[in-house]
Amino acid sequence: MRALVIKGARDVGVIEVDAPGAPADDEVQVRLRAVALNHIDVWGWRGMAFAKRKLPIVAGAEAAGEIVACGKNVTGLSKGQIVSLYGAKTCGTCAGCVEGRDNFCEDVQGIYGFHIDGFAQELINIPARLVVGAPRGVDAIAAACAPVTFGCVEHMLFDNAKLKQGEIILVHAGGSGIGSAAIQMAKSIGATVITTVGSDEKIEAALKLGADHVINYKEDRFEGVIRKLTKKKGIDVVFEHVGVDTWAGSMFVLKRGGRLVTCGSTTGIMAEMNLHQLFQQQLHIFGSFGCTLGNIKTVLDKMADKTINPVIDTCISLDEIEIGLQRLEDRKVFGKIIVTL
Repeated sequence: MRALVIKGARDVGVIEVDAPGAPADDEVQVRLRAVALNHIDVWGWRGMAFAKRKLPIVAGAEAAGEIVACGKNVTGLSKGQIVSLYGAKTCGTCAGCVEGRDNFCEDVQGIYGFHIDGFAQELINIPARLVVGAPRGVDAIAAACAPVTFGCVEHMLFDNAKLKQGEIILVHAGGSGIGSAAIQMAKSIGATVITTVGSDEKIEAALKLGADHVINYKEDRFEGVIRKLTKKKGIDVVFEHVGVDTWAGSMFVLKRGGRLVTCGSTTGIMAEMNLHQLFQQQLHIFGSFGCTLGNIKTVLDKMADKTINPVIDTCISLDEIEIGLQRLEDRKVFGKIIVTL
């Protein structure tokens, strides 16, 4: 079968590999249909080194496909069903996993596509507990955006930041995959959404998606615009995933008791922070990583009832992967890039 393999820094290509055998008793075999690209794929392509990472490695951390075979102990799943695949290989037995919080797994084997072979291959055997069935009407491309793009945002906004109706939220990088998801999910509960984008072309797209105010951060400082919009009162929640470039400004625009939730650091990992501001303003900072299997089920149900819809920038083939990764690295996207198989 074909698989997309990262061999070294900016060295990725499609090769022939052995197809898996029959799934084990507690596994399902999935024919992959769609892989959604994320910045973690860009990091892997760049050759960033992390613990447990050994090359070559099959790429792809977020995906969906169709079950083609089930192990004899598998229940609740069936051949032909479209499923989303959880992005990390968790143990299933520690306290976190037993509680349904796999993103707190104490013995995780790694993230698919980054530490262990990922989903950009035609077939994969995976523990049945790590797949979530898609409701009727949700296709593989949409389901591929559930584990990271929408699942992580669900966890950030509602499990961690506790975003509520009527609150004001700043969503950074509204044209990104998770940014476009956050705009929709915040609007779906009646929040007021301010978002930043990097070009005038993206302003109209963000407004059509539901954003109430859109700031081109290359032309205006978002801190100043937000102070004017809120009459210096500040905002309730910041959805942060940019990192160093926006961190100080994100802290500055929060109202007293405001919450900042972060899941990423695409512009660097070391940021300075004003501790007086932190405790005098009684701010709350939440680090958020991954999501739960329950989050994935929730967002799939929201897709089924059309509360949210993935924004697809481009669909590409396995052979066009470098084009997709380069577009993502250059921030020339609005929404998701999907690799179809």
